[in-house]
Amino acid sequence: MSDFLLLVISCIFVNNILLAQYLGNCPFLGVSKRMETAIGMAMAVVFVLVMAGAITWVVNTFALKALSLEYLSTLAFILVIASLVQFVEMFLKKSIPALYAGLGIFLPLITTNCAVMGVCLINIKEEYNFLQALTASFAYAVGFGLALVLFAGIRERILLARVPRPLQDTAIGLVGAGMMSLAFFAFKGMA
Repeated sequence: MSDFLLLVISCIFVNNILLAQYLGNCPFLGVSKRMETAIGMAMAVVFVLVMAGAITWVVNTFALKALSLEYLSTLAFILVIASLVQFVEMFLKKSIPALYAGLGIFLPLITTNCAVMGVCLINIKEEYNFLQALTASFAYAVGFGLALVLFAGIRERILLARVPRPLQDTAIGLVGAGMMSLAFFAFKGMA
């Protein structure tokens, strides 16, 4: 049990997929201007990442390894992730059209979000069993969501501040992301 707790803490704080491993920055910067879209994206990524982590582990273990086709893992994982994102996109379009519109182009970009692919590859590289892969996928997704929601809060506060013209919009966002990354770097001592 303590191994799983350590894995969860490590994935959320110490090896945060956004702030420590720098994967998935496009949606991080793109949907973090408003808290509502950040929360929606975080939930979509949690669903896609947990499902992708589980399915890619099964595909890798029972199909690719069994048939000695590990070299096709990137292609197989992209197909799994793209299918899941398509499902999420159809669901949101039908049931939550406001969130679907708010996420805009960033929703289909989950397909090419290197954080999702990165976690699937990390699960395989670390040779996690199914439960560990599922736990790590969920924890990485929660870490992604935590960073995204915290950053959205920071960006909403920045909108109320007087920011010098050269630093407005994306520039101040990158500075804020760097500061957040430094704050998460303090968790490295926990590992």
